Amino acid sequence: METESEPYVRLATLRQLHQVMADMNTARSLADTLQTVADGVVTGLGYELAAVNLVRPDGDLVVAALAGNPAAEALITGRTGSRESWERRLSMGEHWGDLVFIPHTEGWVLDDDDVPQWYTDGPAPRFEDEWHPSDRLFAPMYTPGVHGSGSGELIGVLSVDRPRNGRLPGAWGREALQMYAFQAAIAISNARLRANMQRALVRLEREQQALRASEESFRQAFEYAPSGMAIAEMGGDQHGRILRTNDALCRLLGRPASAMRRYAFSDLVHPEDIGTLLRTSAEGGRAELRLGRRDGTYVWVSLRNSVVADAADGPRFLLTHVEDIEERKRRELQLAHRASHDSLTGLPNSAELRARLSSRLCQRATQAGALESLDAAFGHPAYDVNGHGFDFPPGTEVLDGYDHHVHTVAPEGEHDDGTKGLAVLFCDLDGFKSINDRFGHNAGDAVLIEVARRLSGGVRDGDTVARLGGDEFVVLADGLGRADAQDLAVRLRNEIIQPIRVDGRAMRVGASFGIGWAHCGMTADEVLKSADERMYVEKRSRPKQHRRAG
Repeated sequence: METESEPYVRLATLRQLHQVMADMNTARSLADTLQTVADGVVTGLGYELAAVNLVRPDGDLVVAALAGNPAAEALITGRTGSRESWERRLSMGEHWGDLVFIPHTEGWVLDDDDVPQWYTDGPAPRFEDEWHPSDRLFAPMYTPGVHGSGSGELIGVLSVDRPRNGRLPGAWGREALQMYAFQAAIAISNARLRANMQRALVRLEREQQALRASEESFRQAFEYAPSGMAIAEMGGDQHGRILRTNDALCRLLGRPASAMRRYAFSDLVHPEDIGTLLRTSAEGGRAELRLGRRDGTYVWVSLRNSVVADAADGPRFLLTHVEDIEERKRRELQLAHRASHDSLTGLPNSAELRARLSSRLCQRATQAGALESLDAAFGHPAYDVNGHGFDFPPGTEVLDGYDHHVHTVAPEGEHDDGTKGLAVLFCDLDGFKSINDRFGHNAGDAVLIEVARRLSGGVRDGDTVARLGGDEFVVLADGLGRADAQDLAVRLRNEIIQPIRVDGRAMRVGASFGIGWAHCGMTADEVLKSADERMYVEKRSRPKQHRRAG
């Protein structure tokens, strides 16, 4: 059993673990499988005592098999603990991945519950990582699911005691026990299904050939049901080359096994995730990254590496588990989109509008302070009075964001002087309140959705149309002169005033536009306030009867 300080595991240990897994999956009956599971923990994982607690149909857990101590086996095998007590145990202590460790400092509260247990004797620990006789370590077992361990129904719990080296299990020991519990769950499900199949075959008096076909069908289901796995080389010229993959990984990436052996994971990973892959490959552990499918798309996966080493030759292989997390990533992106977009129209909301506007503006006070710092550092002005940079001393790194920032400027005066700037069009609908009052909020919502669609269709790619709130919209359009902005406002107003059909009725709203200009030195709120004020000036300048057409 390895400790946290040992980065690699012995190849012989992995072979022994593979052997006990093979024995576990070839047991002939459910009872044999359960006992083989318990024996494998003792012989393959280095614990002195192991018990298989199996979930019964009524939900309680029965001690179905025990290995390592004949006296304990005679005392507690067949005894039952309530589901409530087990759920309490599995919610306590420290969670090591899927494992649950309850140290002796917390476990005393469980002494009087109804879970069958066996206490081992031994001296009190002398070291911090030494195993205490009253420590408890559990490995829950779940039915195999599409996304790996823990995704199905709880079918039992492996409880282990007294590592032979007397120390708390390290990274490999935890990983090995977790992997073993996952494989044990598959083997138990296998045995249960096989038993059901055999009973059905006895009842129906089927021929032996049908039994073999069913067993082969189940074997294939067992092989391809878990999440993806691969073995890759580590070190040398062939570092990272994939040696073997299971069917789940091939299906996930849409690539046959023969083709997978031509690649390394670095050939399949998204270019932006190469650094993440290299750190994971070198150190082991988990990472979330994107792998390329055969059709050119990418899928988000959780990748977990275990380094397999030989004592003489050093690192040899990477044992990689790949789990599909595309759906979770999609939900995360959806949540991020909801936080930054209006739920009714789908347009960027007020917060997103201010963020986009602020990203274009630098504050002159902040810039001036930075220049003063540069002046002090260089011993002479870093910029001249016109903002042009002087020559810096050799080796000087100019702060990015000041030398490369393109300042946002605004046209001067009321006439078009040829200056192109960032126009901010503040739009307020005219006559919208009467639609809500006469036809209800559903009709009002439909009008807002259609106005949003028309505004979005009337601007260029790269422009921003946002809903500020209520019946107020804002358009950010960069690279426009004063005449361009006025023409855009007229076009958008003409689009909005066209009839909107809602539930068979033709409705119309007008629109008042105020055009503001953003320039560095202003805040986003100051820019929006300026455009808002101009909108109200424009609204008041027109007679009420002309604000809404029709």
